[in-house]
Amino acid sequence: MTKPSLPELLHAAVTAVGGTERPGQVTMAEAVAEAIDDASHLLVQAGTGTGKSLGYLVPALAQGERVVVATATLALQRQLVERDLPRAVEALHPLLRRRPEFAMLKGRSNYLCLHRLHEGVPQDEEEGLFDQFEAAAPTSKLGQDLLRLRDWADETETGDRDDLTPGVSDRAWSQVSVSSRECLGATKCAYGAECFAETARERAKLAEIVVTNHALLAIDAIEGAPVLPQHEVLIVDEAHELVSRVTGVATGELTPGQVNRAVRRAAKLVDEKAADQLQTAAEGFERLMELALPGRLEEIPEDLGYALMALRDACRTVISAIGNTRDKSVQDEDAVRKQALASVESVHDVAERITNGSEWDVVWYERHEPRGGAAYRHSGASLRVAPMSVSGLLREKLFTDRSVVLTSATLKLGGDFNGVGASLGLGPEGAEGDELPQWKGVDVGSPFDYPRQGILYVAKHLARPARDGDRADMLDELTELIQAAGGRTLGLFSSMRAAQLAAEELRSRIPEFPILLQGEETLGELIKNFAADPKTCLFGTLSLWQGVDVPGPSCQLVVMDKIPFPRPDDPLMSARQKAVEEAGGNGFMAVAATHAALLMAQGAGRLVRATGDRGVVAVLDQRLATARYGSYLKASLPDFWFTTDRNQVRKSLAAIDEAAKRAETGAEAPVEAE
Repeated sequence: MTKPSLPELLHAAVTAVGGTERPGQVTMAEAVAEAIDDASHLLVQAGTGTGKSLGYLVPALAQGERVVVATATLALQRQLVERDLPRAVEALHPLLRRRPEFAMLKGRSNYLCLHRLHEGVPQDEEEGLFDQFEAAAPTSKLGQDLLRLRDWADETETGDRDDLTPGVSDRAWSQVSVSSRECLGATKCAYGAECFAETARERAKLAEIVVTNHALLAIDAIEGAPVLPQHEVLIVDEAHELVSRVTGVATGELTPGQVNRAVRRAAKLVDEKAADQLQTAAEGFERLMELALPGRLEEIPEDLGYALMALRDACRTVISAIGNTRDKSVQDEDAVRKQALASVESVHDVAERITNGSEWDVVWYERHEPRGGAAYRHSGASLRVAPMSVSGLLREKLFTDRSVVLTSATLKLGGDFNGVGASLGLGPEGAEGDELPQWKGVDVGSPFDYPRQGILYVAKHLARPARDGDRADMLDELTELIQAAGGRTLGLFSSMRAAQLAAEELRSRIPEFPILLQGEETLGELIKNFAADPKTCLFGTLSLWQGVDVPGPSCQLVVMDKIPFPRPDDPLMSARQKAVEEAGGNGFMAVAATHAALLMAQGAGRLVRATGDRGVVAVLDQRLATARYGSYLKASLPDFWFTTDRNQVRKSLAAIDEAAKRAETGAEAPVEAE
């Protein structure tokens, strides 16, 4: 029998999921197959509606080697494992004459720990363990969550937190899960044979396609101890998120609360001298943190340097002391010891990293609003350290020994892939060099007709936004736009404060249009309620810029209050900008404009989610039309029809609203935007 062609396979898979083939999807599948065959690297921009998951899954399933697929969001992981992969595998089985296995793999703390569940949690203040189920009042929210978890443990096959619906609080989950550092290890644990995390790992070892998340991919790359099975092909979906997820994993933090927890956990396992040394170091660190002012530390102040060295040395003493002592009076000593070690080691590692002072690291103080009461007095300040750039790390760890495909709806910024490529550690496309991984970029377009389906409107007449300044003219404009659109508005704001102020003001101005605000409900609830009522508007900040998928008439106006540049006092972004300038580059364009372009492209992508969608993306920041960098930002957005005419846009919104109302009452189909 002849080997089935890629178009045949794609056709079978698309039919199985009830989709329609798109030219872009075929182009993408062919480019992915070619990259896998050549063991080369590929960046693919595939617009919303292309069907990109099948565009990479079909060539991945066809070639027969092990493939890891890493995504940023839980929603996409679920879609792949529960919908796309089962249907594609079934559809391709008669053609491939095999049925590839697939599995989901996450970090250990995502799985229920049976040891914690049955033996209890090591307690900080007292000897031994305590039964978290006895300790929590059954009437409290925590008590109810824990009782539900105990019942769920008897019926779940995966132990995966995301399979529990409705979910439980982070506090409840932390009572029944462990980090990889706290885990006793399958051979030492009484429950090792039935461990959910170990079962998931074993399943992944046997699977041809392993679906994971960016964080686990980052841990696998950074920590050197492989958590992912050996694989020949890596596919990174939602790749525009990868750099920030890897940066997050590579960021260390020290807080007085965390240090005090390490002291309490270690005190009962080591001699008095070692415990006192750590206690004294912790007190010295806490005194300094009370005076900490937010901002970057270009050099470590002398007093902080001494405090961190004292902390590092005290942690070292405790770590070796914990290893040398045994105390049979401590109930389930191994678990208590492992948790104490994990706490002390994480403090040691961050203190040592900052003390060693790499020129590639950025160190800063951050202050958080205390969440009330003396119980939270330690929540005020943290000391953080993050890599100036993760591009070198990614170049070295990601692009060696395997073919890598990176895909997203937004990878081309300002018209090419080089900006995103540079952040991933790649040289300019086509550049030759021993050290540089070879790659190519392909834009397979979108099935949507953006110039006919959407308008990009810039409110050029508004005053230039000042940092934290009063924007009364912007609120007037926003009010009029929402009225013209008949509600149906997703408001994307550059800060939570701006979103709150706008929601407060507009709720009193236009009460006929309900306004939902991020933070007042879970994100899932907010999106569900927004989609259910066309008159409703949803306001929020960062996670809404890329987490909302509401096709149809409930979202016909997407508003950005201003260009989302990073805050000028963001220590990491400003350090990156300065480093580019010192190397002779344009720091503003390389860092701030790239950051803004990515977010704006994601935000604008919320408008058109289906072929029948119509609407307006309104940017209430004149700089998009007047500043020199405006053309770079516009080139990163979908190719909407562009205008700065406020009257034109109000007329268009009213016409789109009218058409949607007629369609809702069944009068006729919606008309197209100009």
